[in-house]
Amino acid sequence: MISENRLYARDYLTRLAASGRYHFESSDAQKALGVSPAAAKLALNRLAKQGLIASPARGFYVIIPPEYQSLGSLPADQFIPALMQRMGLTYYAGLLTAAQYHGAAHQRPQEFQVMLAKSRRPLISGAVRVAFFVRKDIAAIPTQSFNTPRGTVLVSTPEATAVDLVGYPNHIGGLDQAATVLGELAETLNAEKLVAAAQTAPMPWAQRLGYLLTKAGAGDRTEALKSYVRQHARQSAVLLPTAPHDEAARDDDWKLIVNAEVEPEL
Repeated sequence: MISENRLYARDYLTRLAASGRYHFESSDAQKALGVSPAAAKLALNRLAKQGLIASPARGFYVIIPPEYQSLGSLPADQFIPALMQRMGLTYYAGLLTAAQYHGAAHQRPQEFQVMLAKSRRPLISGAVRVAFFVRKDIAAIPTQSFNTPRGTVLVSTPEATAVDLVGYPNHIGGLDQAATVLGELAETLNAEKLVAAAQTAPMPWAQRLGYLLTKAGAGDRTEALKSYVRQHARQSAVLLPTAPHDEAARDDDWKLIVNAEVEPEL
């Protein structure tokens, strides 16, 4: 009986994949196999040991096609949308992950970076690591869809990505890295959309963004942003809040206290 269930479990994966579906829940498998929860768990454990499935989250499984066997998982962009839908979470791929989608591939991120409304622990599936970061007012962040081999994934727009890069420098490798990636994103940035994206974030992010874009040689994209800062920034911001700034120089264009050297790789 166990061997029949085991065989049928493989057939279940085959049927799912043939229909274009590469994720399922343990309850789905149990129902399809017509067995107890314990028996379904045993069958799924066997499939996992054979490298046919992986479980990025409790009760959630992905089928691993032959081309991803060495990865031990589907790539994150091929299962995160389904997992977020299952959890009822608003999300988007952001930071360095989003920058890659927009052609800024200076340095491949070691993790798939996802923005959420609330804190969540990272997850690991085979060689795939997904890191989650909290973004306030997440529903207001401009996003766009990108096609993947298994559907679509939501990604911050180039402008929203630029804003986030200056808001989370500690998670992308620092200000030098932020300026480098901004330089690569520059050609995709729309000046008016940049202001709209900046309005979803704290004012100091806009001040830092304008300065870093200028340092990255993309000052021509910042005129509308500069007007926004001049009209709405009520006080000077610090470029690097964690560093001393008592004797730092000031940049009047961006009402910014420049207390760190920034050297983008251009």
